[in-house]
Amino acid sequence: MNKRETVQALMDSIQQGDFDNAKSMLADNFTFSGSMPEPINKEAWLEMSKGMKKAFPDLNYHFKVIGADGDVVKSTAQLSGTHNEAFDLTKMNMGAYPATNKTFSVKIEKLKVTVKDHKISAWVVEPNDGAGLNAILGQLGVK
Repeated sequence: MNKRETVQALMDSIQQGDFDNAKSMLADNFTFSGSMPEPINKEAWLEMSKGMKKAFPDLNYHFKVIGADGDVVKSTAQLSGTHNEAFDLTKMNMGAYPATNKTFSVKIEKLKVTVKDHKISAWVVEPNDGAGLNAILGQLGVK
């Protein structure tokens, strides 16, 4: 697979909730940053992703791969879903939120995903007002 295909395969696995396959595509030193107060590692990102899929069973990332520049694959995401189950972010010191049954749709986020040695080593979200975890929580009316 080329780098674009590797990123698309990861995005497809996350969208489908296939976290074992997603984990196999991530480098041991993987970091996720940009939409969180502090970067998080592979395990924390997978736990957050699993928690989102559980809390929002109809979660749609609306992923799109735009292009590549060396090791960096540029992409976008625009998350939407319905909060039907508890959303537990206690491992990230952000609390737990019971289901609100509200829907959300945040603004498009630009992503830069780094691929080295056929593994994804970094996922960076460009900050964007109206997108990210805080925007989701805001649309759900939770603090």
